[in-house]
Amino acid sequence: METTTRGSGILLHITSLPSAHGIGDFGPAAYRFADFMVRTRQTFWQILPMNPTDPMCGNSPYFSSSTFAMSPLFISIDDLLDDGLISATEMEGLPEFIPERIDYDGVVAYKGNLLEKAYRQFRKGLDDEAYEKFCIAHSGWLDDFALFTALKTAFNGDVWNKWPEALRDRRPEALKKAREDLEESVEKEKFFQYLLFKQWFSLKSYCNQKGIKIVGDLPIYVSYDSADVWVNPHIFKLDRERAPYAVSGVPPDYFSETGQLWSNPVYRWDILKETGYEWWIRRMAHTFDCFDMVRIDHFRGLVKYWEVQAYEETAMNGEWKEVPTHDFFDTMIKHLPHFPVIAEDLGYITDDVREVMAHFRFPGMKVLLFAFGDDDPMHPFLPHTYPKNCIAYTGTHDNNTLIGWFRNEISPKERERIFRYLYREEPVNEIHWEIIRLAMMSVADIAIIPMQDILGLGEDARMNQPATTSGNWRWRLLSEQIAPDIERKLSGMTRTYGRA
Repeated sequence: METTTRGSGILLHITSLPSAHGIGDFGPAAYRFADFMVRTRQTFWQILPMNPTDPMCGNSPYFSSSTFAMSPLFISIDDLLDDGLISATEMEGLPEFIPERIDYDGVVAYKGNLLEKAYRQFRKGLDDEAYEKFCIAHSGWLDDFALFTALKTAFNGDVWNKWPEALRDRRPEALKKAREDLEESVEKEKFFQYLLFKQWFSLKSYCNQKGIKIVGDLPIYVSYDSADVWVNPHIFKLDRERAPYAVSGVPPDYFSETGQLWSNPVYRWDILKETGYEWWIRRMAHTFDCFDMVRIDHFRGLVKYWEVQAYEETAMNGEWKEVPTHDFFDTMIKHLPHFPVIAEDLGYITDDVREVMAHFRFPGMKVLLFAFGDDDPMHPFLPHTYPKNCIAYTGTHDNNTLIGWFRNEISPKERERIFRYLYREEPVNEIHWEIIRLAMMSVADIAIIPMQDILGLGEDARMNQPATTSGNWRWRLLSEQIAPDIERKLSGMTRTYGRA
């Protein structure tokens, strides 16, 4: 669906917000950031997936135990205190977290302890009508997710296909007994999700009232070790032992010479089509409830996808597989007429992907960091070539920051092309603002700038390095970094180029 409003916004994940509790959350700093966006005339706040993360996967938000649940790490401790679920005494001895980096192990231990106390306090008054309504409204995914999480704990984190066969295969009598045996653990997980959705929708409502739309992020694949695959094995390519025999990835590209082997199980599109894409419809409906717009990560995988046999060690040896794309999107839009998505169309994109985007009027992404690699005056990422129906970015969470890229990655030829395009001579102070200006002044309906680029931060503020598994997703914003001068520049540029 085409974008209709010219505007601009900021890419900043919730984890990166300031907080005394070691990680960004749905608490006071999120509301202050929304106020900053209002002062600087921004109307789109883009975030990354908010699903539970796994330390075994480097805490990547793109590998999760559920596509429906949220991560308990986002629960605001300040809000728990205000709601009387924990006391000031219980918060004494707050660890001294490093404000600019996330210590996931430390945060999990600290927050886990306080959330246990909040649950015990909640259990003292079990007549919470709002909690009961939440559990009923979300029972389609919540019951299975809560049981899955409780079982994972009971089996010391084992992958679900290593559980006893009766539980692996979800035999009714085994599930019934597990729910009885793990009743408190299951209720605790439901309670955490209740808190998350309550706090999130409060924040989203605040943003929407201020004229800010939230842009979410949807990975097309799901993690194998997830409630989604455990509950719906029939829609994935699994063998008799419920293990994947074919997995996802991308062939060699800009990011990796050997491709990227993601190892998510791939879909059985024949079965999905037979079911009328019921699981996808539920997933997208839930996602649109949570966000105002949604970026579909690796959109091309909904047209053709790269399938690799599970025994392969890299993604080099794979093959492209077809998806019933038009039937899929026709069905989705029939059930969900308001379908506000952004197609992540970066990397190797073929004409069939472009045709689908044009047919359904899905806006794509234009990233300025990719615009100067070739000496091509009609390069599709140069601003003068943009269509109106697109989203302009300086970079994404997978790229270096503008300053890190400019200092450490570009070649002399690229440097020459950048200054020729800017029609400026070196040296230029604050090169990041010059490149932000290119996105802002472009015809693109929406321009979104990573917060690191607005602040002019270097490579150490990078969010993620694709094809690596450690040291990512840890950057955090410091409150003192948002200086009046930055607000003035961002606000002025937004107004000058008609995005206010």
